[in-house]
Amino acid sequence: MPIRIQNDLPAKAILEKENIFVMDEHRAMHQDIRPIAIAILNLMPLKEDTELQLLRSLSNTPLQVNVTFLAVASHEVKNTSKRHMHQFYDTFDNIKNKNFDGLIITGAPVELYEYEDVDYWDEFCKIAEWSKTHVTSTLYLCWGAQAGLYYHYGIQKHILKDKVFGIYSHKVMHRKVPLVRGFDDYFMAPHSRYTEVNSADIKKNKNLITLADSKDVGVFLCMSNDGKQIFCMGHPEYDRLTLDTEYKRDLKKGLEITKPVNYYPNDDENLKPMLQWRGHANTFYTNWLNYYVYQNTPFMFLGPEDLQKYEQQEFEAAQRESK
Repeated sequence: MPIRIQNDLPAKAILEKENIFVMDEHRAMHQDIRPIAIAILNLMPLKEDTELQLLRSLSNTPLQVNVTFLAVASHEVKNTSKRHMHQFYDTFDNIKNKNFDGLIITGAPVELYEYEDVDYWDEFCKIAEWSKTHVTSTLYLCWGAQAGLYYHYGIQKHILKDKVFGIYSHKVMHRKVPLVRGFDDYFMAPHSRYTEVNSADIKKNKNLITLADSKDVGVFLCMSNDGKQIFCMGHPEYDRLTLDTEYKRDLKKGLEITKPVNYYPNDDENLKPMLQWRGHANTFYTNWLNYYVYQNTPFMFLGPEDLQKYEQQEFEAAQRESK
């Protein structure tokens, strides 16, 4: 089934060229089904690149997905046109009375700041708190994951001596958890960050479960025990050339930057980078949508009070069946 997006979103034409099934608003209006409503809080500076990457990642599912892009109102966007933001993005104040099946909060290039010094931190906290009652499952990515762990569980981040930059191997820790269903024992995924959350701090928190870890870069994936909050420290949505673009951009700026690890064939930056993570990335996003969003959302997503009643009814029904 397709992703439903706005008619004129630039990413639509690119996705269609890649033979990815997307559906515009006009056609979707005639579909007599209950689509999955996903909000994406896009904190990345290059909004259109991130839109394309995430839409591509969400496309490999039999579910129809309706996407709403969100931007923080407390931060001035500098790398995306005002016209694009006005046409395709909404703000939290405009959607805070709605409910969503899923929410994705992206990374952001602000990791070297203290959380409270980020100009949109207060708004981030409001959205994170709101998600607990208005969203079935929230997926936090990279800086978003570190910020989410700090807000919800008080777990601090730490500045790394050297930037984690490249494609790293990770080991699946709990194979029976549906989020990693279909994963190999080890899988590759991209990272691009200057900070980390200590594995020990996550593992000692009884409300969290670590699902994938790396001896080189620490925890890649963890989640709350109920699956309502999922934290991914890397960028599984990245395209083949994303790290290449970041690397050559920083070189051009004269910044100290090492080549991405395990990325270029023979470590030669003039060769086409190896795409080693797309299969597991697609499985990851599909598992999240299916097992933590679709399977846990009532057909009609009601308000918080009605949802509590629904969950109580489900609990009572399960109790009766067990007798």
